[in-house]
Parts: sequence; structure tokens; C-alpha cells
Amino acid sequence: MFPEGKLAFGPPIENGFYYDFDLPRALTPEDLAEIEERMKAIIKGRYSFEYRDVSVQEAKEMFAEQPYKIDQIEKLASGEEDEHGEAGSEPVSEMSIYTHHKFTDLCRGPHLENTSQIPANAFKLLNVAGAYWRGDENQQMLQRIYGTVWPSRKELKKHLAWLEEVEKRDHRRLGKELDLFSFHEDAGAGLVYWHPRGARVRGIIEDFWRARHYEGGYEVVYTPHIGRARLWETSGHLDFYREGMYAPMDIDGMDYYLKPMNCPFHIKIYQTKRRSYRELPMRWAELGTVYRYERSGVLHGLMRVRGFTQDDAHIYCTPEQIEDEVVKVVRFSLRMLEAFGFESVTAYLSTMPEKAVGDPARWDQATEALKRAIDVIDLPYQIDEGGGAFYGPKIDLHLRDALGRGWQMSTIQFDFNLPDRFDLKYIGPDGMEHRPYMVHRALLGSVERFFGVLLEHYGGAFPVWLAPVQAMLIPIADRHNEYAHRVAAELKAADLRVEVDDSSDRMQAKIRAAQMQKVPYMLVIGDREVESGAAAVRLRSGQNLGAQSIQDFAAMALEAIAEKRDL
Repeated sequence: MFPEGKLAFGPPIENGFYYDFDLPRALTPEDLAEIEERMKAIIKGRYSFEYRDVSVQEAKEMFAEQPYKIDQIEKLASGEEDEHGEAGSEPVSEMSIYTHHKFTDLCRGPHLENTSQIPANAFKLLNVAGAYWRGDENQQMLQRIYGTVWPSRKELKKHLAWLEEVEKRDHRRLGKELDLFSFHEDAGAGLVYWHPRGARVRGIIEDFWRARHYEGGYEVVYTPHIGRARLWETSGHLDFYREGMYAPMDIDGMDYYLKPMNCPFHIKIYQTKRRSYRELPMRWAELGTVYRYERSGVLHGLMRVRGFTQDDAHIYCTPEQIEDEVVKVVRFSLRMLEAFGFESVTAYLSTMPEKAVGDPARWDQATEALKRAIDVIDLPYQIDEGGGAFYGPKIDLHLRDALGRGWQMSTIQFDFNLPDRFDLKYIGPDGMEHRPYMVHRALLGSVERFFGVLLEHYGGAFPVWLAPVQAMLIPIADRHNEYAHRVAAELKAADLRVEVDDSSDRMQAKIRAAQMQKVPYMLVIGDREVESGAAAVRLRSGQNLGAQSIQDFAAMALEAIAEKRDL
């Protein structure tokens, strides 16, 4: 179709594959349909997949007209990256290629014997998206074709139905439909504008978070949004995280940076006085807004933004306290996630990498503390050998949402780097100075991303305790408005979030509007309800609960809220 087209990468991914192309024009849905027909013809041709190894020079000659392939060959040959564009290790002198019909490509393999083994009725090209070469926005923009393939037509149809549900639950779509938040490119990419209803839900999440932390023995702190360059030099961020930080601003002749992390600020609070072992453990938490530079190509709704609120906590403790503290923080994280409706959680334990800071004995003790914590709680887990950060081992908690998708959420991370860099100390029972253990803990990860995950998990139909509007009062005619507003005032006094739809729309249109807004309860009010001091209660599912007294309805709703359950 495009003889002059240039080939980039084409790897398998979860539930499918993609391939990046540099083409003379933008592809259309009609193009995808034609490509699918050509694919079926190739499948029917029973073309063999032929494998052979070639030298670097042979590969360059074979792909002389393909600049992206030449770039990849050179990086493979130098050891800069592997076949998937990931960081490499050893330079290669040979590379594998596969050919079928008229097509030859670099590929690690293995493959099927021939094209006829691919089920012609069980694949689908899904869409086209833009993708920069090597993910670098300064490089050429390519066209990425996504596809999926399954062993049978039945499995393909099941997956396509799942994709439809994913699209319906896309938090960006729901955010607009439910009037929760927005983004404004003209005012700055990757920055979230919270609308009243979205802000209401966010406030409920943060209030619950704050109350649970106080109950769990944490203290809440607040720290600035900017800090002097000296702080970030001491912490090391200007050395290893500068690319993720925004350019400095000159204040009184000194460089200040927007904070990408909260931890150095918490450390400064720790350093305000001499600390004793009697004060430990100290658990300090903050809903701290941080700013990180993300390339425009990776920004994605609430999931990847440039300004976000991290639900950070830092624990300072003695070596003797560390195991109990880790058990407590894992249990605390699981209880919090469960309260929001997430029960399927798996832990990933990342251990000491080749390049690490800190005493190996402390690494061993910290890693064993993490392992024992997981074992005590009987939490399923996997070990990522050597996957820890250079400054300490960690546990990541991954949850599964209503669609079965995995999300990395809570992180419990040891840090042997910052206590050394800032020379943190406490006076032990022996009267001598000792170095405290420091643990970072982000429970929700970030409020923005957690909100996005939560929104997709419930498809916008939040459980009653989280719903921005818990009940919509629907007067049938104008003469019922006064009573509806009196009922609203009574329910608000009972601490329920209610609104009155006193528009001129017909009753069915009002009910439909409330259902579209995912409001849990609709209280329809007509002549009989006014006379009896009641309301006809409907659920957003369409179920009709019939007439109830306002007191009985309030008791039912408050019970659902207290139990943090759905309808």
C-alpha cells in the first residue's frame, strides 16, 4: 500500500501488538479495513516464517532504505539497547531476521511455522495513534497501528466487548460527562482543573484519608511548594532527577525549584531539634502537591499529569522498630484500599540492585522486614530480584479493578540515601548518636491518579459515601417545588448531599438526567408525596423502592454511607 513507507518497531504487548510506521499520509479507518483484508490473504497463502542470523553489516545492507532499522541495528551492535528498545547490556555481532512472503524484519522470534496457523477470523486492527520515534518528542512523529489477536473468534469477541467497556469507563470521558474535571491546553498541558462535583469527591477522599491517618498514629504536616537549589543538591535530586524538574526561578538572586518530591521538606522538619529514641517512631503524612516535567507524549488524563498531589508519608524509626512499623504500614494500606472497594491486592518485593547505597547489613535487615511483613499478613507476593531503587528495597501493592486490570498503587520504600545525605540522627538509650531508618510510603500514589482509577473501577457510579450528589429530588410539577426544597433542607441537615431538579423538564427526563449523572437515589415528589410527607424512591439502576417517609429514606442512605457500600 505504501512502498515508500518506513518501518520502526512492532512488538507484542498485553492482549495484542502494535507497529510504528512513517508513512506519506495519515491512515483512515478505511485503510485499516483494507489492511485486514490483505492480512487475511497472507494468512490464506500459507507462507512459511523463515529464520536466519545475519551479521551487523549484512543487516545494514538489507535495511539500507530503512533509517529507523539502521538506527536500531547500530544500537543493538553497540549494546545500547535490546530488541525491544530497552537498555541493553552486551554488544551483538549477529542479529536474527524473519521472512514471510515478501516481508523481512528484525525479530527475536520464535514464530509459528507458517501464516495459516494464525486464525483469520480472530484478529482485529483496533486504531491508529501518534507515537514519537523512541518516545522522544524531538524525533519524528510516527503512526502506530494497534491490533489484537486470539486463538478463536469467540475469545476475540469477548475481548472486543471488554474493550468497549474499557472505553465506556475511560476516566477522561466520564470526567467530562459527569462534570468532574477538565484540562485546558491553552493554559498549560497536564494540569487538572477540578469542577465542583469532582472537587467534592476529592474532598471526601482526602477527609477520609486524613481521619484514617490520625487514627493510625500519623501526624499531618504541610510544606512549601518551592525550595532553594541547595536543598535539592543535598537531597541529590539535581544530580539524578534534574530532567524531571522544572527550570529554576530566580528569587533574590538564588535559584528555587518547584518540588518534585515532599521528602526533603519532611526531613527539614525532623532536623528542627535534637531527636530522642523516645520520640520514635515518628509518622508524618502530607497531601503535598508536587510538579514533575512529563513529556507531552506521555500525558494521559489524570493518570499522567505534571502537577499532582502525592499522599506522602515518612516514617522515622529505630532498627528495633522497623519490622513492626512495616507490618503496620502494609496493614494500614490494605485497609485503606479495601475501604474504597479494592480487595484483590498483590505485593511485589524489590530487592537490592547491583548499584546501591547503604550498609549491606541494613539492606538485608530491611528486606527481611518487608518479607516478614508480607508473610505475617499472608499477602500473595512476587519477588523482583535486584529491582529495588539504589537507595533501598521496597514493596509495591498492585490492585485489580472491576475489569480485571492491574494498577500499581501503594509503595513502601526504604531509604538509606537521604538519612545519610542529611546526616539524620537520634540519641539512643546509650546516650550516643544513631542513624534512624527512614521509610517512604505513598498509599494512594497520587490523588489524581487514584481518582482516575476509582472512577474507572466504578464506571462513574460511586458508592453512596463517595457520590458527589447522593440524592436528587425530582418535583413532578412546579407546585411541588416548595415541598422538595423543604425536604432537601431536612436531608442536608442529616448530612446528606442532595440537589433539587426544579427545571421545567418532564419527570421522566429529570429521572433520566439523574441516572446519566450516576446519582444513587432519586426522590420523586408529586401530590400524594406532599400530602403524606414522603417521597417515591428510585435507585439509579432503575429499581423502584416505592414511597418512603423522609426519615426512613435518610436512615437507609446513612446506613449505606456508614457501611461504605453500594446500593
